[in-house]
Amino acid sequence: MPAEPRHGPQFNTVFVAARAIVDGAERPAVVGVREGHIAAVLTERGDGSSEPGARLRAGETIRLGEDEVLLPGLVDTHVHMNEPGRTEWEGFDTGTRAAAAGGVTTVIDMPLNSVPSTTTVEALARKRDAAAPQVHVDVGFWGGAVPGNVGELADLHAAGVFGFKCFLVDSGVPEFPPLDPAGLAEAIAETARLGALLIVHAEDADAIAAAPAPSGRSYDAYLRSRPPAAEDRAIGRVLRAARETSGRVHVLHLSSAGSLAQLRAARAEDVDVTVETCPHYLAFAAEEIPDGATHLKCAPPIREAENRERLWEALGAGEIDMIVSDHSPCTPELKRRQTGDFGAAWGGIASLELGLPVVWTAARARGHSLADVVRWMAIAPADRIGLSHKGRIAVGADADLVVFDPEAELVVDPTRLRQRNPVSAYAGRRLTGAVRATWLRGERIDPNGDEARGRLLARESAT
Repeated sequence: MPAEPRHGPQFNTVFVAARAIVDGAERPAVVGVREGHIAAVLTERGDGSSEPGARLRAGETIRLGEDEVLLPGLVDTHVHMNEPGRTEWEGFDTGTRAAAAGGVTTVIDMPLNSVPSTTTVEALARKRDAAAPQVHVDVGFWGGAVPGNVGELADLHAAGVFGFKCFLVDSGVPEFPPLDPAGLAEAIAETARLGALLIVHAEDADAIAAAPAPSGRSYDAYLRSRPPAAEDRAIGRVLRAARETSGRVHVLHLSSAGSLAQLRAARAEDVDVTVETCPHYLAFAAEEIPDGATHLKCAPPIREAENRERLWEALGAGEIDMIVSDHSPCTPELKRRQTGDFGAAWGGIASLELGLPVVWTAARARGHSLADVVRWMAIAPADRIGLSHKGRIAVGADADLVVFDPEAELVVDPTRLRQRNPVSAYAGRRLTGAVRATWLRGERIDPNGDEARGRLLARESAT
């Protein structure tokens, strides 16, 4: 290692925090940043006799207030930016501004609802070209597995996608059709051969077809149209396929706690499976959703309070690995608020800017810590996709840092959010916790500014 200069600053920036999340715990820390990376992390001396790192030389020293906590930038691996093709729904500029404002410094974009979907190398190139000049945080991409494109997966894998998403039920957009059982078997055989991750929207099409079709304003009727059995059956099919192929799989947006037992059993058999859930499944309960409240429509649906608490228990036990947003925005018209018709409304919840306070509000009420939240929303997502330099305050990691006030209160006003459209399931909801500032590789991000400092990411082992 080169010797430190005898004169001048050792670091571009030093952060001094009485509270920081380091090595899975909250503790005082001094973090030295050099050339965009964390170059030093010093924690409190055992005798508490002096501030750790008090003599570090820096071009700039940032001292957090006693009411602020230094967090790593969050990693959200489930985001729909919708560009190109449906930029009126979101777009890389507005979506990554929202991410930065919410303390999210890395997002992985889903292969739909853009047009074209990211199912070929050519479509990936178009998406990268659209994103490159306007991202305010770092952005990577998932590929898509759809009927007929298994021959494209190897080239997409080599081009650096982080894995492949598939649906087992209608996706809601015609250009991204679902895989039938034979198509799933073919796709997972290929992803297993490649060593790639297959991420699955796991709802069973036959179970949904047998349920009553959703229509009208009744939330209860919508809930019955997507029963827990649809998730449970589809997840069972994915786990069987993973056992047969030794494939790597990830279950998206788990809402049915009834699937936890089979997931637990699969892990006991060393099936390589991880599971995510989303803020809306942890914050809301079906019993509280009024008829006509189509801003709360998503698929799988928000289920009952008892189910929600089982999801929280699974998070605490490590049976659910991570929390990601499934940020799935649309225009106000597509939510059909005027009619409140759940059958006609677009199903998706936009929450990229609000995920941290939503989760923290609910987590602290159940006795969880900020270190837990960081594990669920930063470390675990980064680790699953191989981004070992993201989502943590550690030497060698990117200096993606967030100043968070865990006691601040806010009432959600959708018109003040940075996302493109002022549609929010959390409108009027009182939350605890506010992001005060976000840094990307040591540079502070202004979510309202013109400079887009984000980079496009590729899977680290891509050729």
